[in-house]
Amino acid sequence: MSRLFSAALCALFVFSMTSVDAKAAGDAKAGKAIYDTNCSTCHKDGVMNAPKLGDKAAWAPRLKQGLDVLTKKSITGFTGKVGMMMAKGGHPNLTDAQVKSAVEYMIQQSK
Repeated sequence: MSRLFSAALCALFVFSMTSVDAKAAGDAKAGKAIYDTNCSTCHKDGVMNAPKLGDKAAWAPRLKQGLDVLTKKSITGFTGKVGMMMAKGGHPNLTDAQVKSAVEYMIQQSK
């Protein structure tokens, strides 16, 4: 009986890990799509001094603030010493979750 129980627990663990990996892959794909459609306008070329995607030096001080702060600033907007970001990047139709997904994508590409 304990072998059956152990096998069932292992199966549940493997299934749960697969589901988490699939969800993470889906979130990354969604984040890229949101970035490509909405965020790349500024973050590809550095418009209004936006940190360019993949520019590790520009992103380093921002990454130190953490995901929550970056997401909040991306949702509500932000004016810094050398640049600014409109609330939701000027796309009010985006949900907070979509903005967070795009921020996570940009962070992953810029570490």
